[in-house]
Amino acid sequence: MLFVRETNKNYAHSKQERGNVIQVMKTTLSTNLSDIEEKIIKGQRLDFEDGIRLFESSDILAVGRLANIVRERINKNRVYYIINRHINYSNICKNKCKFCAFSREEGDDGAYQMSIKEILGKASQIIQEKATELHIVGGLHPELGIDFYVDMISSIHKRFPKVHLQAFTAVEIAHFAEISGITTYEILKRLKNAGLGSLPGGGAEVFSTEIRKELCPEKLSGDEWLNTMRIAHNLGMKSNATMLYGHIEKDEDRINHLLKLRELQDETGGFMTFIPLAFHPKNTDMKNISSSAGLLDLKMLAIGRLMLDNFDHIKAFWIMLGIKISQISLSFGVDDIDGTVAEEKITHAAGAETPEALTVGEIRSLIEETGRVPVERDTLYNHIN
Repeated sequence: MLFVRETNKNYAHSKQERGNVIQVMKTTLSTNLSDIEEKIIKGQRLDFEDGIRLFESSDILAVGRLANIVRERINKNRVYYIINRHINYSNICKNKCKFCAFSREEGDDGAYQMSIKEILGKASQIIQEKATELHIVGGLHPELGIDFYVDMISSIHKRFPKVHLQAFTAVEIAHFAEISGITTYEILKRLKNAGLGSLPGGGAEVFSTEIRKELCPEKLSGDEWLNTMRIAHNLGMKSNATMLYGHIEKDEDRINHLLKLRELQDETGGFMTFIPLAFHPKNTDMKNISSSAGLLDLKMLAIGRLMLDNFDHIKAFWIMLGIKISQISLSFGVDDIDGTVAEEKITHAAGAETPEALTVGEIRSLIEETGRVPVERDTLYNHIN
């Protein structure tokens, strides 16, 4: 710890002395991560120990600066956004994950299952919104088989053939296979043939076996999540990747999670973006846990950018992080701020206080305020004029 000699005004005696102190502080702060900085500048891969040290560092600005080096190397000054719409087709779910405020059992108050007609009605609003993507996820319904989901995708695709359908987490895909008695490969192949374009990254939570036993014992394992994504990638489908943080996980769990994502990306190249998801405790079985602090949010995004050197994009999901942290994150490794969303239900069920949607103008303004250049994209990161 550095101290400045006190005077009656608690300042250093002279301008020269103050300058010396500032220079020593800069040197001290930077040397703690100087070897990691050297790796970053040379484009070398960080290891497990590097990741732990980044989480343990109290110098959030230094961590952010390193992440920004990588962010601008890959994406320059661009920030991507998309015009999209979320459809949560059902909250009926056989699993009872402790961190979830969205799911209900059939017959519970508030439980719902949308019909294909109702889903098409929601989807039709993309015409007015000029959306290029429908993001579709729901609970694990204990009775509906694969035919329902194929019909859903096929019906939407026929009505809106130019809209990209990003639907069904790896957890949902594995559930469809189990309840229908066919392989994950066959499930994905049928859905792809019906018009499914890509998979969202939800359901990864934290890959740690011990944590999953505590939080979501009925959910598929981390290895099964990764294998489902592997199969999708080998079928030519892209996907996103996530991690739920800010609950009972430790730094080691976070880094192990990132390294497993990086390993699969080395193998398949199928991940488009990494999206750290901040845990929201309200209305869950873990409501005694505080929401994640802003410093952890920024650290998670920045370290994700630094560890995942084979991912092109890091996304700040403004629905979970809030608009202000999302803006700041654009200097902490983030190059994507998601999209207009429209009617998100899952995070808001857990007490999110953010809006359920933003207009294109609002998104562009919050990007431009940071000095970045907003770029509209489609799901696969093709630029849209």
